[in-house]
Amino acid sequence: MTIDFETPKPIAQMQTMLKSVAENMMRSTSREFDENEHSIPWDYVEFMHTAMRSMGGGGGLTVTEDKPKEGAEKRPPIGYQKLAAQIEMLSWGDVGYYLITPGGGLGAAAVQAAGSPEQKAKFLARFNDDKPTYAAMCMTEPGAGSDTSAIRTRAVLDEATKEWIINGEKIFVTGGDKSFIEYEKLGKGFIVVWASIDPSAGRSGMRAFVVESGTPGVKITKLEHKLGIRASDTAAISLVDARVPYENVLGSPTVEKTTTGFKGAMATFDATRPLVAASGIGVARAALEFLKEKLKENGVEIRYGLPRQKLSNIEREVIDMDIMLKSAWLMVLKAVWMADNKKPNALESSMSKVRAGDVGTKITQKAVEILGPLGYSREFLLEKWFRDAKITDIYEGTGQINRLVVARQILGYTGAELR
Repeated sequence: MTIDFETPKPIAQMQTMLKSVAENMMRSTSREFDENEHSIPWDYVEFMHTAMRSMGGGGGLTVTEDKPKEGAEKRPPIGYQKLAAQIEMLSWGDVGYYLITPGGGLGAAAVQAAGSPEQKAKFLARFNDDKPTYAAMCMTEPGAGSDTSAIRTRAVLDEATKEWIINGEKIFVTGGDKSFIEYEKLGKGFIVVWASIDPSAGRSGMRAFVVESGTPGVKITKLEHKLGIRASDTAAISLVDARVPYENVLGSPTVEKTTTGFKGAMATFDATRPLVAASGIGVARAALEFLKEKLKENGVEIRYGLPRQKLSNIEREVIDMDIMLKSAWLMVLKAVWMADNKKPNALESSMSKVRAGDVGTKITQKAVEILGPLGYSREFLLEKWFRDAKITDIYEGTGQINRLVVARQILGYTGAELR
């Protein structure tokens, strides 16, 4: 198989539609929702829910395939490639808005990866309902960030009632508020809580539990005030004697001697990390395009094709930023192409995430530096994009952790051997 760099027609058509949304619905109110953190842009939420359902997206950003017309030649799969292009364009509009686009997010991805057919049917069907619906992943704890073996949240089976009793605390849950709090305008969401059913078993004892919105004993204790992505809520959640139905555990309810189930669920990140990278690239592209626009307004044209020694310093810097952006996007394309074609992509997934985290930070920072007061001023969105870009390097595996993943993949070391 070879990778075709020609943009497939379904993706090109979708990009045109989403660019209009980004320009007219997202950027026009970006500043308002950046300054009024935790308020919800309902117009966008409801519009995108309706639009995605009509496009076959299940009411959210999900992997879908266009069905060829009867008799037409079967096309190669492009589901993840299409999703990456959607995310890049929406993040070009406003990455905080992209993060509140209705859908299952990492919560649904965990169900898809580790759930039984019955669980998938029960929990994933709700994203096709009339109301926008959310799900979130709850993994990080005050004492357990990238080291998942340090998770202290505990799930104990009550033999009398056949319910799991969960106690613990989760932090930095993206979309946790809208996934758990029962808003009148939203459908019934859920959070996926990682907990141990046997602490002595290490990762073999780790399980993910679907905790439905409104479950007694579960409380949103804090909404973070953040540097960027302020339209998106990031929650802290406590669980005190929260009772969850027996059948809501993803995977086997008993402890096995292997970590196969845990690794299978964690493999969702191999598919989602390139999508995070695509988001960061969208923000960086917005900043670079704005920089070029302002330079052109001031009589600075970038002369592509000339030897570097004949270029001005600003021209060289802008061209270098172009190269960084395009190379990062190519890494994303490779990773999502591999996901579409069911090829192992742990290495390429983490590499794309590392590269996009670096590129997004460097491009937005350099754009602010070159434009000086214009870049630093709140009159324009560039300073916001600078703040928004950093999250790409942090969530869903920090740059440092993904560098470890890359090194392990290349050198053939296990997590215990290379930390």
